[in-house]
Amino acid sequence: MESVMKKRIRLLISCHDQPGIVAAISTFLNHHGANIVQSDQYSTDPEGGRFFMRVEFDQNNDSITFEALKTAFTDVAAEYKMNWRMEQASRKKRMAIFVSKEDHCLLELLWKWHSNELICDIPLVISNHDELRDVVEGYGIPYYHIPVSKERKAEAEQKQIELLHQYNIDVIVLARYMQIISSHFVDTFKDKIINIHHSFLPAFIGANPYAKAFERGVKLIGATAHFVTDDLDEGPIIEQDVLRVNHRYSVPQLRVAGRNVERVVLARAVNWYLEDKIIVYSNKTVVFS
Repeated sequence: MESVMKKRIRLLISCHDQPGIVAAISTFLNHHGANIVQSDQYSTDPEGGRFFMRVEFDQNNDSITFEALKTAFTDVAAEYKMNWRMEQASRKKRMAIFVSKEDHCLLELLWKWHSNELICDIPLVISNHDELRDVVEGYGIPYYHIPVSKERKAEAEQKQIELLHQYNIDVIVLARYMQIISSHFVDTFKDKIINIHHSFLPAFIGANPYAKAFERGVKLIGATAHFVTDDLDEGPIIEQDVLRVNHRYSVPQLRVAGRNVERVVLARAVNWYLEDKIIVYSNKTVVFS
């Protein structure tokens, strides 16, 4: 399996829908000695809509490097005005986790990473509190405690950004990191920050969603994983799920039920990102199976 993954490449494409796209990609891959192993596509409207495609292929031509293949594909991409990226399946993405005091989402990610269910490297965890240091360092991962106050928030974020660049981070996961991220931070890592919101968005945006859900008498409790944008809890949604509850649930019981959904939803979203299954467009996502 490891030898297969060394040859496996993923290509993600988004462009204006028009005739000839699939044929052009297939012809290009065939010409360069590639074998397509999986291909998924979606169009918002065949008559002038948006076209999305994800292709997995094995590069069997050892005479061409991955970088050379990417360079060669630019001609096809330019012809169809594609937004695209090509990724080697064998390259593990480098994921940073941000956390505050609650550990359920953090522990889910660490356990799945340790069990090789999340294929990535985790070079560091950053927190505005020090409570979870022993947990993280028990996995052999560096833990950086960077306190955040209103007066020194910009300074704290600059330290975080420097660390993320130092560790060449590909994706940032907010595993119940209870701080609002600045526009500068979001712009620096556009479409690379995944958050878990403890509610089924767009319901109960902001703080204390379980108390709001209790007051509303909900019969379903949910969670939403989404990309972070400048608009609080309104970024492109990646995954959502729910659990059924009833009138007997107190606010603390809703929180317990919600945590179970949160950790599952976040882990799914992270895994899809690591496997290059997500394309962001407008304020939505296409998630390929």
